[in-house]
Amino acid sequence: MKLRLALAAATALALPIVAHAQPVTGPYVSLGAGTTILNPAPISSVDGSAEGKLLFREAYSGVVGAGYGFGDGFRVELSGDFYRNTAHKIDGNGGGQEPVTGAQKTYGAMALVYYDIPVGLPIFPYVGAGAGYQWAKFNSDISDAGDTIAGTYGSFAYNIIGGVAYPLPMVPGLSLTAEYRFMQMTATKKYLAQSGGLYGPINIGQESSHTFLVGLRYQIFNPPPPPPPAPTPVAAPAPAPAKTYLVFFDWDKYNLTPRALDIISQAATDSKSQSTTTLEVSGYTDTSGTPTYNMGLSQRRATAVANQLVADGVPASEITTHAFGETHLLVPTGPGVREPQNRRVEIVLN
Repeated sequence: MKLRLALAAATALALPIVAHAQPVTGPYVSLGAGTTILNPAPISSVDGSAEGKLLFREAYSGVVGAGYGFGDGFRVELSGDFYRNTAHKIDGNGGGQEPVTGAQKTYGAMALVYYDIPVGLPIFPYVGAGAGYQWAKFNSDISDAGDTIAGTYGSFAYNIIGGVAYPLPMVPGLSLTAEYRFMQMTATKKYLAQSGGLYGPINIGQESSHTFLVGLRYQIFNPPPPPPPAPTPVAAPAPAPAKTYLVFFDWDKYNLTPRALDIISQAATDSKSQSTTTLEVSGYTDTSGTPTYNMGLSQRRATAVANQLVADGVPASEITTHAFGETHLLVPTGPGVREPQNRRVEIVLN
């Protein structure tokens, strides 16, 4: 029944479940404080002559943990805990009640696995389970009318956990947590009891508890927030394509042929009708001749075309000239080749 109650409580804390996860990534530390309700513990003498239940009042509890998040919702953690519960009375099976004083201190370590559940809310539920070892210590002042119980004994234990985390925006990586833990200690423990100067063992049966905690969890290496989405670019109007004219020359010449004059005239006319702002005039040669000579020849060819453009009505301020010599060949060739198409001037309207 207790286990079913714990499972139901953990499930309730995990709902509702949909949407986008905010998983813990990398190492983190946590701490919590609260109170523990320790269920009545079966108590009996070893010879079976007396038995009943030891009842407790809730007191204070604390846990600390260090863990690692894998970024997909799963986390592993090593947790240390300390619970204190005040002894209240012993209920005997015969119906009698005996008041007692003192306390039980429970402490130990648990290895835990968590899963952070994605929800579309500013809080992030999680569930977990784990196992470990716990020690239950009775103070020597647990007594009733002079009888005392004392000792520290351990037991295998397991946890079932449900909780929620709320990220605190003012401190990146820090979250406020609220958590429920069910713990079951599985072993029957034998303590030393003293009655009237005589000592003897007494059994304390399996113990279970319900712990409620509030705390903080800090992700040590907090990833930076994702950058804001880039603004949608506004498509700029495509520029008008540049228009190119080719003027060819005879070998080792820079004078303009009749065909060259017609092409230059057409370029000048088009520059006026197309609202051209600049005319780039670039001269080239073939690979015959030396590079130094060819550079000068390409400049003379560009200058001749630019002068003719001015003569055809293009303002000189709109013309820029460039000389490239035997580089940027229109037809790739080896050195020393007389290639007519490489002996040219390109007029580009922008």
